[in-house]
Amino acid sequence: MAEIKAHEFERLLPKAAQLYRIFLIYGPDRGLVSERAGELAAKAGVSPDDPFSFTRLDLSDLQGDPGRLVDEVNSVGLFGGNKLVWLRGNGSEKPLADALQVLLAGPEPENLLIIEGGDLKKTNVLRKLCEPAKLAVAIPCYADDVKSLNLLIDHELSAENLRITADARERLLEGLGGDRVASRNEIRKLALYCRGNAVIEEHHVTEIIGDASAISTDDAVDCVLKGDLPGLHRAIQKIVSSKTPIFLVLQSCLRQFQLLDLMRAEMDEKRSQPAQIMQTMGRHIHFKRKPLFEKALRSWTGEALARETNRLQTAVLHSRQKAVLEDTIAFQTLLATTLQSARGAARG
Repeated sequence: MAEIKAHEFERLLPKAAQLYRIFLIYGPDRGLVSERAGELAAKAGVSPDDPFSFTRLDLSDLQGDPGRLVDEVNSVGLFGGNKLVWLRGNGSEKPLADALQVLLAGPEPENLLIIEGGDLKKTNVLRKLCEPAKLAVAIPCYADDVKSLNLLIDHELSAENLRITADARERLLEGLGGDRVASRNEIRKLALYCRGNAVIEEHHVTEIIGDASAISTDDAVDCVLKGDLPGLHRAIQKIVSSKTPIFLVLQSCLRQFQLLDLMRAEMDEKRSQPAQIMQTMGRHIHFKRKPLFEKALRSWTGEALARETNRLQTAVLHSRQKAVLEDTIAFQTLLATTLQSARGAARG
C-alpha cells in the first residue's frame, strides 16, 4: 500500500523522488499541504523558474481536457531531463481521476506529478486510486498536535539562536495550531520581535501574540455552533474589551470544526449515532459541551462540515497574510459560520 502516516513524511522526503512518480497530498491543514508539496518539489531537482521543466496546472485547466495532464506528465523536456508537474486548485475531480487512471495503468512516467488535494475522505476517488498504486503515494496532512507544534517552535527558534522558557512556550502553544503556515508565521513574528534577546520570556509572547488566557473563547465558539448570532455579538464584545485577539476565536472555532468533521466522517462510515461517537472520539470534551456537539453532529452533514472547515482554514490563513484586516476577516467568517449553524439547526 503506497500510503504513509502523517508523521512518516520527514522520513520519506529524502528518497521520495526515487520511490514514487505521483504524490497526492491531502488533508484539512491546507498550509501543511502546501508546505509539503513545496518540500517535495524542492527535492525533485527542478528549478521552478524553468518553464521547460516545471509546469503549474490548476484543476480547472483539466475541465474538458483530462488528457492534458497525461501529456504533461509523459512529455519530454525541451532540453532533456525530468520535468515536474504541480497541480492544485478547486473544482470537479473527475477529469483528474480519469487522467490518474491512465497514468497509473501505463508504464512508469519519467516525470513527477504533485497533486495538492483538499480534505479527502477515505471514500474519495483520488485516494482510492493512489493508495493501492505502486507508482503513487498518498500523504495525509492533519492539524499539528502538541508534539508537532513543539518541534516547529524548536526548529524556527533555533534558526534565530533563541531559547524559550517553559511558561513562554505554554503561552505560545495556546495561540498556535489549525494551519501550519499560520503557526510558522506566528513563531517567526515572535522571533523577529525578540531578536537581540537570548531567551524568550512569557511577556514577549503576550506582547506580540496577545494574552490568550485573558478570556475564554469557548463562549464565542459555542455561540457559533448553536447558530446564536446575538450571543456571538455579546461574546465578541467581551473579547474585544479584554483586548484578546478575535483571531483566537477563529482559530479555536477551526479546531472544533476539524474535530466535528472527523467525528462526522467516523459516524457516517460506521453508521453510528452521535452519542456513540461522543463516547469514543469526544471523551475529552467537557461534559457541559457534549450536548452541543451531539446536536451539531445531527444538524451538519459531512459535506457541509468539510466545506465550512475549508472556509475557516482559508480565513485563518488570510488573516495571517493580511494582518491589517485580521479582525474583519475573523468576525465576518465567524458570522457566516454562525448563520450556517442556524440554518442547519432549523432544518434539523
